[in-house]
Amino acid sequence: MQITTISTDGILPQERFASWQERTGQALTRTWLQCANPYDFRAEARTVSLGDIHIGTLRHPSVNIYRPAKLIRQNDPEAYQVNLILSGKSGLRQAGRETVFGPGNLVVFDTSRPIDGWRECTGETVSGVTLQIPRRMLPLAADDVDRLTAISFSTDQGVGALFGRWLSDIVPRAEQIRLQDASSLASITVDLLATVLAQRLDGFKAESTESRQRLLRLRIDNFVRRRLSDPTLSPTTIAAAHQISVRYLHKLFSQQEMTVSAWIRHLRLEQCRRDLSSPENRARSLQAIAGRWGFVDEAHFSRAFRAAYGVSPGRYRRQALHEKGGAERRPLPETAT
Repeated sequence: MQITTISTDGILPQERFASWQERTGQALTRTWLQCANPYDFRAEARTVSLGDIHIGTLRHPSVNIYRPAKLIRQNDPEAYQVNLILSGKSGLRQAGRETVFGPGNLVVFDTSRPIDGWRECTGETVSGVTLQIPRRMLPLAADDVDRLTAISFSTDQGVGALFGRWLSDIVPRAEQIRLQDASSLASITVDLLATVLAQRLDGFKAESTESRQRLLRLRIDNFVRRRLSDPTLSPTTIAAAHQISVRYLHKLFSQQEMTVSAWIRHLRLEQCRRDLSSPENRARSLQAIAGRWGFVDEAHFSRAFRAAYGVSPGRYRRQALHEKGGAERRPLPETAT
């Protein structure tokens, strides 16, 4: 997890605006900015990286924002960016749609398509929260998300309110986040965004069977990831929670590489693998880690882990903790002795 602070304080007045544009572009997505007085530009931002997900709070004077095709060809993170306005007001145009939104509203745009927009102060500065998430991480079809860009979403009630509060709280509480929790927080962020978008798609009353099935799979995906710690999680409980038959559940996932049960096991093992590789979990027993992710039988967990990764959980932990400052690595197969 990385925390970055960006400020124009201490920078020569004639260099502040250019510095702000460059550094925020590095932390999030590059854009071209214009402002009325670049020599009196005072701004600050703070960003938190949860793996490939970036969340930032920004406070700055009024600006015009452009991301033309030329800039996209030079730099494209292939991501969706979510902008939540806290003060001031903003406008955005993309893919033939245009919206104006104020405090408590958010808008999504695709970094791979041109945009132009603006942010205007109603006080001294305009402030907001920006979330950037790779497109590949969002469990919604690209065609569906394309229908939702440059559309204002309210965060006044329901899941929208929960998501807005969640985004607003992450950066101010960054120092309280433990390294081993970053992956879980990233997953929750993705789930909340996907749910907000899926609800709007529901409002569009998707007509095709394929669209309805995609939305149902999304809800099931969210349901499962939030309940990995529940030992009773199974195809039966999933089907019951979504008022469908177990047979239809398996049909929904028939085109996937894994069965539903195998998928649940894979997700649990991946969470256990991450915990085992974290030095902050050094004192936590294998049984405690397994139990945290829904494995009630340590022997069963060990067999499943070895089958998936080729080594026992204990040996994987020793290998991972032995690594000095390197990236997390997949284990090498265990050799017979």
